[in-house]
Amino acid sequence: MKRIPLAVGSAVLALSLAASAGPASYADAEPEGTGRATLTGFASLPAQTFVPGSEPSGSQIGTTPVNGVTPPFPGQPVQGFSGIVRRGDGTFDVLSDNGYGAKNNSADFLLRVHRIRPDFRAGTVRVLGGFTLSDPDWRVSWPLTRADRVLTGADFDVESIVRADDGTYWLGDEFGPFLLHFSASGTLLEAPIELPGVKAPENPTLNGATPNLAGSKGFEGMVRSADGRRLYPLLEGTVSGDPAGTLRMNEFDVRKRAYTGRRWTYRLDSPATAIGDAIAVDDHRFLIIERDNNQGDAAALKRVYLADTRDRDHDGALDKTLAADLLDLANPKGLGGFGETFRFPFQTIEDVVILDDRTIGVLNDNNFPFSSGRTPGQPDNDEFITVRLPWRLHAR
Repeated sequence: MKRIPLAVGSAVLALSLAASAGPASYADAEPEGTGRATLTGFASLPAQTFVPGSEPSGSQIGTTPVNGVTPPFPGQPVQGFSGIVRRGDGTFDVLSDNGYGAKNNSADFLLRVHRIRPDFRAGTVRVLGGFTLSDPDWRVSWPLTRADRVLTGADFDVESIVRADDGTYWLGDEFGPFLLHFSASGTLLEAPIELPGVKAPENPTLNGATPNLAGSKGFEGMVRSADGRRLYPLLEGTVSGDPAGTLRMNEFDVRKRAYTGRRWTYRLDSPATAIGDAIAVDDHRFLIIERDNNQGDAAALKRVYLADTRDRDHDGALDKTLAADLLDLANPKGLGGFGETFRFPFQTIEDVVILDDRTIGVLNDNNFPFSSGRTPGQPDNDEFITVRLPWRLHAR
C-alpha cells in the first residue's frame, strides 16, 4: 500500500486514559514546573538479573566478553523492557523483546512478561515473577523454533503490550508485523494477525515477495481504546513509498478481528530517529517516546511528546508538543546520586506509563549485554524513573 495518510481533520480516535490516578507520593513533593520536567523517582534493576531456575541463554552471540560480561549466560536475563502495563497495585507487567537484537541470535531467549515492583524510596526494583509466552494449541501455522512451542526471540520480536478488561494481553510484534493475543498466563489464543499491505523481511509468509518495511521496524507502540474495542498499533519504521520519517498508526477492531482502514501519521523529528512506546491520554491525545539511536554522551534526542490526532495545523500528521526532554530533567533532590540535571542517555527507551495527571513512568530497554549508555564498558541496568511534567495532562 502506497497511500499517504491524510490529515486527521475531524476524525476522532477512541483513545483513553490508560492508567488511573496514582498515589500522591509520585509528585506531591515537587514544585510546579515552568516548562522543564522534573525527576521525582529513580529505581534500578541490576543488569545481571536472571529468571530463577531458567534455561541458559546467549549461546548464539559468541563467547567474547561484551561490556565485561561473557556469554553464554546461566539463565534467562530479565531485560529488554519494551512495553509496560500498570496493574494499579504498585506493580507493573513489563515485556521482554526478542532477546539479543536479531532473529538469528535469539533462539534460546524465551519471550516473557515479568511482574515488577519498583521501590523509589530504596531505589530498587523487585522481580515478583511472570510468565513465558507459548503456543501449545498450534495457533501459529509456520514452524517454530522449539518442539515444545515455547516462543523465542527467533519466532517473534514483541515490542508493545496492552491488557484487555478480561485479563488477556494484546502484543505488537515487529517481525510480521503481527498482533498477538495471549491469555493471562501467556498462551497464544488465536492465529497471528497481519497488517494488510505491510510485510517486514522477517515475515514468515513473505514467500519470496519484496518486503516494504525495514527489518524489526514493525509494531513498536500500541494503544487501546477506553472500551477496549479498538487497538492503535504504531509502526517504528516508514513503509516504502511513504514520506521519509513518517510512521503509520492503524486502527484495529477487536470485536471484528480486523483493521478498519482508518490510519494516521506520526512524523518523526528526523528520519534517523525512532519511536519507543505510546500510551493514551484521552480521546485525541497520547504520549509517544521518540529517541535517536545513540547512547551516553552521544545521545542527543530522547523525548516524550504529547501527540494530538486533531491536526490543527493541517499538515497531515499528528500535532506534537514536547512533554519531557529525558536528557534534561531537573533533579533538585539529586535522586539516584546524580546532579541537578538528570539524563536518561540510553540507546533504546521503550516504556511509558501514566501514573497521575502530572506524572509519568519511563523505563529503558537495556539490550543486555550490549548497551552501555550509563557507564561505558558496563552493561546498562534496567532503570525505572518517574517524571513530573511541566503541566497537567488533563487526562480523561
